Amino acid sequence: MTEVTEPPTESEPIKRPVAVEICDVDIKYRVYEERYFSARELFSRGFKSRASIQVHAVKSVSFDVQVGEAIGIVGSNGSGKSTLLRAIAGLQSLESGTIRVRGQVGLLGVGAALKPTLSGYRNVMLGGLAMGLTTDEIESKMGEIVEFSGLGEAMARPMNTYSSGMRARLAFSIATLQIPDVLLIDEALAVGDKEFREKSLQRVREIREAAGTVIMVTHNLDEIRETCSRAALLHEGALLACGEVRDVIDLYNTL
Repeated sequence: MTEVTEPPTESEPIKRPVAVEICDVDIKYRVYEERYFSARELFSRGFKSRASIQVHAVKSVSFDVQVGEAIGIVGSNGSGKSTLLRAIAGLQSLESGTIRVRGQVGLLGVGAALKPTLSGYRNVMLGGLAMGLTTDEIESKMGEIVEFSGLGEAMARPMNTYSSGMRARLAFSIATLQIPDVLLIDEALAVGDKEFREKSLQRVREIREAAGTVIMVTHNLDEIRETCSRAALLHEGALLACGEVRDVIDLYNTL
């Protein structure tokens, strides 16, 4: 791994507590694959020819994220970014290594678990209750959520009538209803119009300033530059660099 560091200063900065400790993490999982068969072969063979193969998605990755820090994870498709984020959230098992998280974790992604047959209002209520808020607390924030999401009267309609951008806006609004100790963002800001992306980035900054820790996965490098204090580069599951945003992105652009 290439370690990207900032120039030394006259005095060492005050080191904040570690919010997320990722130590020598390996992640493997199995998927099915099969070669192409003609219709005749498929009917004669059925699906017995499918083979299970192992994918080594994350390879011996180690780095720490401090409390109040925002770090962006960059890399090409299939580099292990989203898999690592799911592991931090406790949704993906590890082959080896350890991940330690300080406090509550909130995972926000474009595939956030929302109930498509329920209205936007009902989804806000369910999401808030899942976070441990009371119904009174959720209702007191409902107006703020409606305004932030920009959904207006659409909040009364079922989620299955929403566009992907509308669903993403509501998911982000629900996920940031309560500032978690660690907020994980997986491409969630890539969906929506320019105005909402700017609002979302500002909200991430507010979370960071409130001492919430942010780990962001996105292909939008401008979001990383504008929001994050550090960046990490994953390539084919391995950590190539972790350090100053500009240097990590410059290295990523050479791959």
